[in-house]
Amino acid sequence: MTCVGIESTAHTFGIGIVKYPPFQILCDVRRVYRPVSGGIHPSEAAKHHMEKAVDALREAASRVDFRKIDIVAFARGPGLGPCLRVGAALARMLSLKLEKPLVGVNHAASHINIARVLTKAINPVILYVSGGNTQVLHVSGDKYVILGETEDIAVGNLIDVFARKAGLGFPGGPRVMELASKSNRLVKLPYSIKGMNVSFSGMLTMLERLIGRESVEDLCFSLQETAFSMLIEVSERAMAMLGVNEFIIAGGVGANMRLRQMAGEMCRERNAVFKDYPPEYYADNGVMIAWEGVVQYLLGERLSIEDSIVKPRWRITDVKPPPARLYEN
Repeated sequence: MTCVGIESTAHTFGIGIVKYPPFQILCDVRRVYRPVSGGIHPSEAAKHHMEKAVDALREAASRVDFRKIDIVAFARGPGLGPCLRVGAALARMLSLKLEKPLVGVNHAASHINIARVLTKAINPVILYVSGGNTQVLHVSGDKYVILGETEDIAVGNLIDVFARKAGLGFPGGPRVMELASKSNRLVKLPYSIKGMNVSFSGMLTMLERLIGRESVEDLCFSLQETAFSMLIEVSERAMAMLGVNEFIIAGGVGANMRLRQMAGEMCRERNAVFKDYPPEYYADNGVMIAWEGVVQYLLGERLSIEDSIVKPRWRITDVKPPPARLYEN
C-alpha cells in the first residue's frame, strides 16, 4: 500500500509518500516557515503553509503517480490550530479527489514510529524531544506510557527562547549547537530533576540573566551539557527500571549531534544500544505522517470528512501504538 502524508503542525509544511511492505520512502517534500523575528506566529505560519501547499503538492505529484495512492494521512494534532487546519483541508481534498480513505494521525506518535521503522527498534525506551514536548516513553501492551516529562517548558522551547534572547535567530537549535562546539567551559546552571520529571524554566531564567555577562559560546555549551545530561539521566533510569536495552530519540531536538553522542555514550556504558538514524528525519516531515498513516490504517483507523476536525492538544496516551512485530522484519 502507498500512503501520502501531510505535515503542518508548526513551522514545516511537508508532503511525504511511503510504500509498504517493505517500508520505502518514495517522496519527501518540505517547505519551512522562517519568521523574520521572534518565534513562530501561528497565523503567519498558516499563511505560509497555504501559500506553499500547491507548489509542494505539484512537486510531490511530479515524483509519484497519485493514481497509485491508497491512503491519505494528515497530522491531526498536537500542534498549532491554524497550521493544522491547512494540512487537514488539503488532506480532505485529496481524499475526496482520489476517493481514498482518510486517516488523521498523532504528530508525536509519527515521530516515534518513523524512528522505529528506520532503526528497527523492537522494544525501546523513547526520548521524545521537540519544541513543544519533552517526554520519556515506552510502549506497554497497547498503550504509550509516559514515564517522565517536563513539568514546565520543553527542551526545544528552552533552546529557541534562549537563542532568540541571545540574538541567534530562529530556529535556535542549529546555531546553539554550532556555538557550543566552540567552548568547553561549563557555567553552572540549575539541574532540576524531580523523580522522572525534568524542569527547564529555572535554567532559562538564569541563562537570560547571564546574556552579556558570559560569552554566548560558553552559555550554549553549558545549556546543552546541563539540559541534555538531565534528559539522558532520566532516560537511563527508565531503561534500568524496565530492563530495556534499546534506546531511541524522536523529535527535532534529536538532530543535535551532542545529544545523540551522549545517548550513545550512556548506552555503551550499560551494554545497551542507541539506535540512531539520518538526522533529517528527526525534524518534522511528511514521511513520518505517511508512515503513521500506514500504521493506523493497519490498526483499523479511518476518518470521515465530517469527523476530521483537528486536535491541537491531542495527547499520545490516547493513541494506539503498533505491535512490535511490525518492526521485526
